[in-house]
Amino acid sequence: MTVAVVLFTSDLRLHDHPPLHAALNSADEVVPLFVRDPAVHAAGFDVPNRAAFLADCLADLDSSLRRLGGRLVVRSGPVAREVRAVAAACGATEVHMAAGVTGYAHRREERLREELEAGRVALRVHESVVTAVAPGAVTPLGSDHFAVFTPYMRRWSKEPLRDLLPEPRAVRVPDAVRGEEPPSRPEAADLSPDLPPGGESAGRDRFARWADTGLSRYEERHDDLAGDATSRLSPYLHFGALSPVEVVRRTRERGGAAAEAFVRQLCWRDFHHQVLAARPEASVRDYRSRGDRWRGEEEAAEDIAAWREGRTGYPVVDAGMRQLRHEGWMHNRARLVVASFLTKTLYVDWRIGARHFLRYLVDGDLVNNQLNWQWVAGTGTDTRPHRVLNPVLQGERYDPDGIYVRRWVPELADVAGAAVHEPWRLPEDERALLRYPAPLLDLGEGLARFRQARGRD
Repeated sequence: MTVAVVLFTSDLRLHDHPPLHAALNSADEVVPLFVRDPAVHAAGFDVPNRAAFLADCLADLDSSLRRLGGRLVVRSGPVAREVRAVAAACGATEVHMAAGVTGYAHRREERLREELEAGRVALRVHESVVTAVAPGAVTPLGSDHFAVFTPYMRRWSKEPLRDLLPEPRAVRVPDAVRGEEPPSRPEAADLSPDLPPGGESAGRDRFARWADTGLSRYEERHDDLAGDATSRLSPYLHFGALSPVEVVRRTRERGGAAAEAFVRQLCWRDFHHQVLAARPEASVRDYRSRGDRWRGEEEAAEDIAAWREGRTGYPVVDAGMRQLRHEGWMHNRARLVVASFLTKTLYVDWRIGARHFLRYLVDGDLVNNQLNWQWVAGTGTDTRPHRVLNPVLQGERYDPDGIYVRRWVPELADVAGAAVHEPWRLPEDERALLRYPAPLLDLGEGLARFRQARGRD
């Protein structure tokens, strides 16, 4: 009997899974393996929200494998050590896994390859598992990656996608391989109370329902803060519970402007992956330095605390930050507004904001989180790096009736209409009853400081 190991990482699904498909085609038995790496804990990435979602994903994956006659093998320890031990225990000749783009993923692959080669086991790394188009599949003349989104999207849109792979009919796992129980959801004070359920089953159900009921309105409503008209698929894509190739293909089958607008957002995800694959240091350093001397944790301590806690005095900013804490997720338009406010109005280092997002976001990862923060801060790929989003105007445009603000800032529930975006303009006796803070600073003062810092005053 020939045996292969499939190492699951950020690809926690059975549908359209190239590593699993290849392993089943090459071996009689397959070990579906997930390793709980202590390096993830040491780096601070296994925060309660993502740990809870991961637990759901692993439980769902194990249940689906058992339906097919298999099971998920879970181990804890350094990845290379545990994979080699499993391969040795079952006599596996191959290990299959998805390619990653972060520095951590590259180091993991290098160590794993060294360990396996020492045991004469082949490592097979598969592209287009966590992205629709593999990083590096399309490149501009004279460079290893696209630094501007629009020309990347033109090339990306013409790139043929691989065929979809069906869920396997059966998975046969060697009896001799032992593992531990999949982790359970953590009970932690920092756990957001309204997290979505994790797992491939939940992700496929959400995608199917949203494609039928929400996709057709996506182009016109995706920036509507109160309407909550986005797909909310990002956590499932982050954990690989949904295949990006399948989501792009199924969306394109629908056709129309709304489908094209949604596919554009999926293209942004691939764009960031190809940037970080070529420049892994961009997860911690400016992709394009603007000579900023950002305010840090000590200098801006009170402003940063107010921003984190949703009490800046600017309602749409506070609404977004409170949604993040409550749901482990934030509307994309709100993400742009709160990030612009921190980096350009408060002039605080983008890395401070990125760390806070990673503390709570279920979909938080080094690729999209860090590069989106850099885009807003003007140190990334934005072709207008000095633009500043005015939170009042953003609120009036994307939450004109104030519904989103009132949903998350109950102190303002009785403020009527668009006045909710500028509560400081209310009569003094009405303001006194709100128990809502005054603005941290005047927007004009913040803009002047930022323009001076960038040498544009």
